[in-house]
Amino acid sequence: MLTNNTKNIPFQTIDWAIVPKTEHKGETGIAYWQTCQYEGLRVRIVEYSKGYVADHWCKKGHIVHCLSGSFVSEMENGEKFILTEGMTYVVSDELSSHRSTTENGVKLLIIDGDFLKLTF
Repeated sequence: MLTNNTKNIPFQTIDWAIVPKTEHKGETGIAYWQTCQYEGLRVRIVEYSKGYVADHWCKKGHIVHCLSGSFVSEMENGEKFILTEGMTYVVSDELSSHRSTTENGVKLLIIDGDFLKLTF
């Protein structure tokens, strides 16, 4: 994980080839994360293996863009949304309870952070 401890992010590039991968086991399958962490912002490339099913229902907000492959974003209420290459979903914190599944694997760009917190 690459970390930058400032809210002001200067212009920079990210060479994902040198960002280390961490392994996160799902209910089935494995997720591989490459993470760049900034104060209040996390940017990740996430790859789910074939047969991946998340091991939890997530209430965190995300911007999720499908780079390759396809996956299902399943809501706890039973709704399912299929996202394929080039599609994106956006949700704020606490506005859904969702999890990802994929039959054949997928590669995603995921952005989340303080800007997705609910405001009243």
